[in-house]
Amino acid sequence: MQFEELVEICVRRIQEGTFIQGTISQPRYKSTGLQKVKLKPVEIKKEVHIQLEYHYERILKHENIKITDIEPVLRQLLEQFKQMHAEFTDEKVHIQLTKKFKVSWKAEQTATTKTVDLSHNRKKNYLLDAETPYPFLIRLGVQSPDGKVKKQKYDKFRQINRFVEFIDDALVHLPKDRPVRILDFGSGKSYLTFALYHYLHIEKGLDIRVTGLDLKKEVIEECNVIAKDLGYDQLEFLVGDINDYNEETSADMVVTLHACDVATDMALARAVKWGAEVILSVPCCQHELFSQIQSPALDVMLQHGLIKERFSALATDSIRAELLTLVGYDAQLLEFIDMEHTPKNILIRAYKTEKKPTAEGFNKYEAFRDLLNVEPFLEKELAGLLG
Repeated sequence: MQFEELVEICVRRIQEGTFIQGTISQPRYKSTGLQKVKLKPVEIKKEVHIQLEYHYERILKHENIKITDIEPVLRQLLEQFKQMHAEFTDEKVHIQLTKKFKVSWKAEQTATTKTVDLSHNRKKNYLLDAETPYPFLIRLGVQSPDGKVKKQKYDKFRQINRFVEFIDDALVHLPKDRPVRILDFGSGKSYLTFALYHYLHIEKGLDIRVTGLDLKKEVIEECNVIAKDLGYDQLEFLVGDINDYNEETSADMVVTLHACDVATDMALARAVKWGAEVILSVPCCQHELFSQIQSPALDVMLQHGLIKERFSALATDSIRAELLTLVGYDAQLLEFIDMEHTPKNILIRAYKTEKKPTAEGFNKYEAFRDLLNVEPFLEKELAGLLG
């Protein structure tokens, strides 16, 4: 089979409605950073699309392509990778491509015929079930008293569940032989703080002590009343600023959600200095680099204010992840919730490791920083730990 024939067959099989899912892997070119791509059909606004999930080392991206437009995208991916696994309703197919694009096609018939699920919003096995009443969700107005998620709060329910998934992933990194200390900087109305407490203490049985910190006195007072009414004895809320909080010398998990601009960096630096095993941060309002960047090589992009603003935000989070890596964390940038629900959808997840930074890692970071001609706040905060 030749390459062009492979593309033609794959496009036809995908478009004929028997395609369930696929994975394209083994990149030819390491320089792109793209490790694999997952594909599945979904229905969006009564049109069939192929959803592509791009896996980079520390980033996950999604794209939806109309099924009628999949040919050029699939062709490009098959040119960039050496392998594809595809599952259809009646068979599984393994495709291997050599350096010269010679094709090996192996098919295995399935014992039973499967069906294609095109639902874009398929019913998920949420860690917090949509049909189960949770006292904290009822009290926060996300659920009605009978446990039904309110229609206008469903996006919030999805956000809470996505956050709980990150908490669940972090369980393996938390101590089991002593109380777990958790700090939430910028807790706000504390939907996610209550979810964290419920999941770790009520459902997983961990001995935890959680403190939420925010500047809004009225909100803090209300959250303390709710925590007391729910019997959440080891959950407290305090009025205060991230930079002025000096009550701890160590922490196991630090959470910071939508802390504005360098307040995120303050929280990250504090978490590192406390030796936190887990850091979860959703940044907000990254203005710091916008006024600093001076890079003639990027003027084609940065001459446009809108592009410069977005680039500055992405560069800021990339620098944060890289600095966390350089001080001994496994840091990733992940999608928090879909763009359609909020533009603030990048979550920085970092787990403490025993890995030592390399000279190559420092050089890579410094080259990027110097290209932008910036002095990141977080680098200055972590100066004593960077060597």
